[in-house]
Amino acid sequence: MATSAYLPAPNRNGLLRSGLPVYSSSTAVKEKYALRGLHPWWTLISIRIPGLRTRRIRLWVPNPRRLHQHTTARLGRKRGSFVLCLLVLLLVFIVFAFTKRFATGEKQWPVPFTDPGTVVFTREDLQRIWKWEISSGHYPSRRKIPQQIRFKSPPINPALPPRRVPSPSEFTSPPESYVSNTKGVGPKRIYLDIQSQPPTNAYPPRPVPGSIADLDIVMEHCDFSHKKFVRDCLEVLRVGAGLDNGKRMRRGNMDNWKYIYVERTDNATHHEDFGSSTTYPYLNGITAQAVDPLDPNEGLAKRRGADWEQSPIRLPPASQYQPYTNLASPCDPENLRVFHMFWTGPFTDKPYLAILSFLFTQNTGLHLERFPSNTTCRPQFWLWINPGPAAAVPNPSAVKDMYDELKKNPWSSPFLHPRFKDVVQFKIWNTTEQLDGVEELRDEWRKMNIFNSGGSVFNIPGDNLKGPSEDIEDASNKEQEKGDKDDLINRTGSKSSSTYDKLSVILSDLARFILCHRFGGIYLDADTIFLRDWEELWGWKGAFAYRWSRLEKYNTAVLHLNKNSALGKFLFRTALKNNFDFHPMTVSKYTKEAHLEGLLLRLPDALFDSAWLNTENYQMSRPPQPFITDFAHFFDTPASDSAAPQALGFEGFYRGAFSYHFHNFWWKPFDPARDWPDLGRQFAAGEAQARAALKGDNTKLANTEATDEKVEDDKRDLDWATVLKRTLSLISEVKDPICMGNGCTGKTQQIVYLLMTITRK
Repeated sequence: MATSAYLPAPNRNGLLRSGLPVYSSSTAVKEKYALRGLHPWWTLISIRIPGLRTRRIRLWVPNPRRLHQHTTARLGRKRGSFVLCLLVLLLVFIVFAFTKRFATGEKQWPVPFTDPGTVVFTREDLQRIWKWEISSGHYPSRRKIPQQIRFKSPPINPALPPRRVPSPSEFTSPPESYVSNTKGVGPKRIYLDIQSQPPTNAYPPRPVPGSIADLDIVMEHCDFSHKKFVRDCLEVLRVGAGLDNGKRMRRGNMDNWKYIYVERTDNATHHEDFGSSTTYPYLNGITAQAVDPLDPNEGLAKRRGADWEQSPIRLPPASQYQPYTNLASPCDPENLRVFHMFWTGPFTDKPYLAILSFLFTQNTGLHLERFPSNTTCRPQFWLWINPGPAAAVPNPSAVKDMYDELKKNPWSSPFLHPRFKDVVQFKIWNTTEQLDGVEELRDEWRKMNIFNSGGSVFNIPGDNLKGPSEDIEDASNKEQEKGDKDDLINRTGSKSSSTYDKLSVILSDLARFILCHRFGGIYLDADTIFLRDWEELWGWKGAFAYRWSRLEKYNTAVLHLNKNSALGKFLFRTALKNNFDFHPMTVSKYTKEAHLEGLLLRLPDALFDSAWLNTENYQMSRPPQPFITDFAHFFDTPASDSAAPQALGFEGFYRGAFSYHFHNFWWKPFDPARDWPDLGRQFAAGEAQARAALKGDNTKLANTEATDEKVEDDKRDLDWATVLKRTLSLISEVKDPICMGNGCTGKTQQIVYLLMTITRK
């Protein structure tokens, strides 16, 4: 259509008032598209080439007019224009995101594709942390060091034996940009074939003093990331430790299942040499070298708004690694064998059973008049008791009050017996004193809200914890006067699922790191039951926690840290600048983004939490024994499975695992029919008191004798929790619980039926 002076003037859209298009100068092609009412999807543009005036680059790009026409036709003029603008912005951001992820040295997705970073240490300080831990013997592993640490030479590793490195050939792959191995200069490892020997082959042997579990081998057989089954893992743990006494099947050569070793120091001065750089013939004699970027901290996910920690990081002198055979005494003074546990509120059957399982399984030597301290290191159990609400400070008489309560409580009073004084200790928890005892925190923690868990912050009145404890009266009583004694702030323990003591749980997340950093040792949650001796785990000097079920995150229900370690300093300083968050998921983020996951080994949950995967519907085709699909089934075993607990007993409960974690259920009794400390005549008074409290009849049941009980009054099918509690309670009647390869004579023969369970398992 041509223009005409007789037609009315067009509007700004090029249309007549009648809606007809007008053309002042047009080609036939434009007229054709105009008649169709459409613009082409693509349009051709030319871009001038710098330096070449006569040359241009022609590119086909989306036609904005066509896009605008399409969106306005579908959505209307205003909505279409708005959507088109959003699409353009999204396109720009996608280009920016992919450029940042693949075309920069950071190799990181931009926010909001990932959470903000947490790193506050420079790469140079992260290298120092790695070197300190390795030189202290805290990395007895052949796992690779992350390339992001950028070591140019292999650190010397005194906890790893030397190994021969094959000479490179022209077919050898070029070296990596940075070194990822350590140089082992430690003693030779002798892997043990542990089996019971006559005349005591009916019982598993005690662990060899100073023996060590090779957790690299354990990972090969148990790592869920490599599709390993918990069932198979437990078999390897049983066979490798000799827990299958008298029941080993013929299954061929099982040398690959040997994971326990002792160190022999006669080769400690002989090492194979493998340098930090290797010349490859096909590279014409040129050694491969890494080129450092201009920014030494490039690629680290730095905490936004936080300054780098002062460099160089201040660390104590590295510990001198000494094999067990070189120690002056069996107990290493730098690595105390202490199990820590944290408890809030009245003492119940939960810490009671945790302590009983410790006495039942660990080599405490309670049957001996004098423990042979020159041959074996005796473990201890420290129960840290917070006497009041999590946000309160104990009063000056808190220690005396604690022991008064322990003496009156039938669940705790047995452990005040002189028989246990060297192995079980009760300690008062004072949050202020503990935080002040950590050098990395003492000057700054008062500015923080310490009740932060996974980003969920609980605002607590500021006067509770900010001042010295000796200047504060009983804050717990003060808070209880203000309001409901069972509100979130004033709770002391979880009495039901609806009154869960969340603040005490958050406090325990912090407490475990403080206790291990200040005193060394291993922390365990109070909902943990020991299942076997931990001697070989004590031998592994590296730090560890375990896996959060199927997720590649930590669960710190079991946590081992070395005393005053570089790793501990990193965790506290990092948490301090990340809102004081010690939730396991957040700790996983700290170590991952700083490339320190190798220093806190994430063990498979099969070792400490064998039921977890089944409760989340994983590995259902080949489950371990017992088959627990809900943590509640430990306390209320389904009728279809209720024959197993009594038939299999303690030995049939996840045999091979080191412990069992029953995940809370503080309000569920282990043994509803006998909900009292069932420890025999020596503790009859406490038993009578607990019986009376349970039945509500102080007169009649206080004098009830065990012989008056009838089996008909008991539950017919016993749950797993009940069987374990009644089995562990037998410890008080055992004269010699260490009948494992050392001979069984005299009175011990009278209790031989107990010795099937009072062993490493």
